Amino acid sequence: MTDDFYCDEVLSGRTEIDTVRETDRVLAYHHTRPHWPVHIVVIPKQHVPSLTDLGSAPRDLLGELLDVVRLVARDVEAEHGAARVLTNLGAYQDSKHLHFHVNSGDPKVS
Repeated sequence: MTDDFYCDEVLSGRTEIDTVRETDRVLAYHHTRPHWPVHIVVIPKQHVPSLTDLGSAPRDLLGELLDVVRLVARDVEAEHGAARVLTNLGAYQDSKHLHFHVNSGDPKVS
């Protein structure tokens, strides 16, 4: 097991997900442990370390990824009146695979 939940669990099929939107190279799905009432994760299907380290990913993949983030955020905003888009870097990035959180609502209290 590495520190890449998305490759190890989601893309391998080991963790079941509820898909929101998908292209050949990008996947958006409802977070498996949501922190907000609406919490969608958007990831490239190819391993990309982070927004500041694209690794060997083709540059056009980032454009496709952002297109899916934009469409998901548009839908969340239309349905819920507001949306946030968030990505983490460095020590804030638990899983070392580029991913965006699209969310709405107040954070859930544990």
